[in-house]
Amino acid sequence: MTHIKEMVVVSGKGGTGKTSLAGALSSLFQDKVIADCDVDAANLHLILQPEEILQTKEFTGGKKAKIDPERCTKCGICKEVCHYDAISEDFAIDPFSCEGCGACYFLCPAKAVVFSPRLAGYYYVCSTSGNGRFVFAELLPGEDNSGKLVAMVRNEAREEALKAGVNFILIDGPPGIGCPVISSLTGTHLAVVVTEPTPTGIHDLKRIVELVHHFQIKTAVVVNKSDINPGYTEEMKRYCAEQNLIFLGEIPYETAITKAQKEAKTILDFAPECTASEAIREIYTKLHYILEEL
Repeated sequence: MTHIKEMVVVSGKGGTGKTSLAGALSSLFQDKVIADCDVDAANLHLILQPEEILQTKEFTGGKKAKIDPERCTKCGICKEVCHYDAISEDFAIDPFSCEGCGACYFLCPAKAVVFSPRLAGYYYVCSTSGNGRFVFAELLPGEDNSGKLVAMVRNEAREEALKAGVNFILIDGPPGIGCPVISSLTGTHLAVVVTEPTPTGIHDLKRIVELVHHFQIKTAVVVNKSDINPGYTEEMKRYCAEQNLIFLGEIPYETAITKAQKEAKTILDFAPECTASEAIREIYTKLHYILEEL
């Protein structure tokens, strides 16, 4: 069986440049499957521009309540027990307000409440240039992501890797430290944390590192926009040394990255000779050796 190595790019907060780095690295790694596990706001496909959607699969999320008007006696008990004001005066349930707690279902004396799983989103298997595979997902408006959809995306990516006989999966993880991040991290071989040199950047770096260490995953750090505050960049380097983290490198602030995003391209494709592109290639070289040793 092929030994598949999984590397996830994460950040303690949004807006650090995590997806920009993941997209750039995806163009450097060969023989890989790419998975966008930021299912709440998937946007890696905007720069990867997959050639064709090969499969579309449904994701069924938590249960939602719905009142059967033919069985409803309008006794009002459901409205009394609903803490989310999801039930209108004419006993219709707003699906966006319903939290799926089930109180109305269990307490309705007429058994008029239907409590069933709802379609919450879709996940896709796509082809990319070079006959690679890319898996991403999208939630429908108002639906929650408990981490189950992330797990489905990762499982689909593993299946595609096994089919293609490749041994590497690159994961663009969600920001923060919540359930979707945990689902993206568990079982991976390397976590690349992208941060920025600000007070909140240091705080969020420590939060995500603590989470990654809980799962005993090898951790590496990249400081994006490193030259906007060199003092905080140095503080992050010291923190990495203290915590025995791999410091992969710095990516300087580069206006061309914003221009590349507007053109739906990675910085390597848009401005291959700029300082940010050079820094990312150096980071890739270090990652290549690290992954070989895992």
